[in-house]
Amino acid sequence: MKLHIASALLAAVAVSGIVAADLAYGQEEAPVAGAPRPSVGPVGVAPRIQPDAKASAVIQQRAALAASVSPVTDALLLNPPPADWLMWRRTYNVHGYSPLDQINRNNAHSLTSVWAWSIAPNTTQDTPLEHDGVIYVYGTGDHVQALDATNGELLWEYNRPAPPPSGRGNGGAAGIRRNIALYQDKVIFGTDDRHMVALDAKTGKVAWDTLLGGPEIGRFSSGPMVVKGKVIQGSSMCAAGGCPIIALDAGTGKEVWRFYTVAKSDQPGGNSWNGLPDDQRFGASVWTSGSFDPDLNLVYFGTGNTYHWQELMKGNVDKSKQKGTNRDGLYVDSTLALDADTGKLKWYYQHLPQDYWDLDFAFEQTIATIDVKGKPEKVVCSTGKMVWTDCVDAATGKFVLSQDEGLQNIVKSYDPKTGRKTYNAQAIPDLTGKRRDLQCSAGYGDKNWPSGSYDAATGITYESLVEVCGESAPTMFGPNTAAYTAGEETRMARYVEGSDGNIGRLDAVNWATGKIIWSVRQRASSTSATVATAGGVIFAGDSDRWLRAYSQTDGKVLWKTRLNDVINAYPITYAVKGRQYVAVVTGTGGGRINNMHQLTPEIQQPRITNSVLSVFALPDDVQ
Repeated sequence: MKLHIASALLAAVAVSGIVAADLAYGQEEAPVAGAPRPSVGPVGVAPRIQPDAKASAVIQQRAALAASVSPVTDALLLNPPPADWLMWRRTYNVHGYSPLDQINRNNAHSLTSVWAWSIAPNTTQDTPLEHDGVIYVYGTGDHVQALDATNGELLWEYNRPAPPPSGRGNGGAAGIRRNIALYQDKVIFGTDDRHMVALDAKTGKVAWDTLLGGPEIGRFSSGPMVVKGKVIQGSSMCAAGGCPIIALDAGTGKEVWRFYTVAKSDQPGGNSWNGLPDDQRFGASVWTSGSFDPDLNLVYFGTGNTYHWQELMKGNVDKSKQKGTNRDGLYVDSTLALDADTGKLKWYYQHLPQDYWDLDFAFEQTIATIDVKGKPEKVVCSTGKMVWTDCVDAATGKFVLSQDEGLQNIVKSYDPKTGRKTYNAQAIPDLTGKRRDLQCSAGYGDKNWPSGSYDAATGITYESLVEVCGESAPTMFGPNTAAYTAGEETRMARYVEGSDGNIGRLDAVNWATGKIIWSVRQRASSTSATVATAGGVIFAGDSDRWLRAYSQTDGKVLWKTRLNDVINAYPITYAVKGRQYVAVVTGTGGGRINNMHQLTPEIQQPRITNSVLSVFALPDDVQ
């Protein structure tokens, strides 16, 4: 690592215009430029690094590449070049789709490893970003690196000092960042200690650093999105009062607006918490980044469950008798449409009122135009943990359609006009704690944060799923529990009824028609996001370390390779000088995968080592 840091520092020096003739290594000071290197030095003192002409030339080349990156403007974010991957799911509509087609169904079998680079170790769910031949990647513990996207050479890196344990977010930070952001000349990301930091994209130097709040606002497992010069960040695992969605000025880091995801008693929707006081209203975490419709000027975020669903069920006896009081718990398990300029709530749609099961709808909010009764309609579609999709009108939030892929036993029926769901009576948890239920999907999520990808040309979405139930019973606790409580129930993973043991699944689904076009099943759980391409290829990975290329036509496996660790992140594809690459980060699986691992104990998980960014491309002769 010292050598990596040394080259990064040399690159930074070169960018600043200073001649990088020498750099001390270890404790010894650098010699005068041009001085001869001693053949023998004092015992216990490391030899000095004194780059020769070749090393200096390479350093200058790397610095020049870092400095050559052009600004990521609003126009580029609205219409990104096919070769670049500038944001979380590449485009504001979060399709996770690339127009690149050099890698296609006919040649994907020839893919080969091009380079790999180790990053900080831990659970890794990151989305690397690429622009103008430079790839930016986040590592656990708030490490950010810029690399040559063609060969993995380090251009610069940023290492943030670790905060004390008391300074981390509620529930522990765990170092998870699902994405970073690029805007103008900056790389922007949230930190373990709840800061938002902007780095100079050319050098890695801090441009601004803003503290967003104390432990009460939780942590930033989702990453920021940049809309019209505003950095918009959601939070998760917050204290009472909900999780804030915060917008900052991208140029200065100053706060512009803040929206809380739980309705207080004196606000619209405040009567939906069964009479609970404000300090007993928890949850509605924002687990993934949002989407943006520039025509409507709306940003869309999905929210998670309430942490204290038992309190929501029981409520406050006196206040709950008031007229109109219910226990829906706004804005839990909802799609929120906020004005991008002001953060004002324009509309909401609650997918799962009275969520007793930890079945979040907190994932990608896909903006699409689909055929509804013979007419095109712009919708926002959200798929929850039980693989139930709701699509609502993008402008108004009015219900349009629902699709159930048949893996859940929670919902009995729904109203075709409003989408309001009716639950199976036997699915409602027993608050005496005496009855255990088979919950499908379980809180692990048959669908979870690994995002699907959407092909607007065909109207088909490609989803990374699992088939897992959970045998569960409530864990009883007293009222007035003030902080995040992990586990209001005990849960054991179980196979779905009639399972053949294959729990991993990749589905191709047409939301407009409600048809599953094809489904590929396997033993190992599917754990990465998917990426679809104009070449007719889908990329996705699993808990058994296999990265695969699938045919979009029928799900046939075109290519596969086994990597060092669980493929638990967001693959991307980009191009530099006419060559298309596929990149993905691997790293420890984390709690969700470990829980599902109960059903596949023969699939071994590596020990925690360095997470790795792996990059693939076609050989020169195949291109």
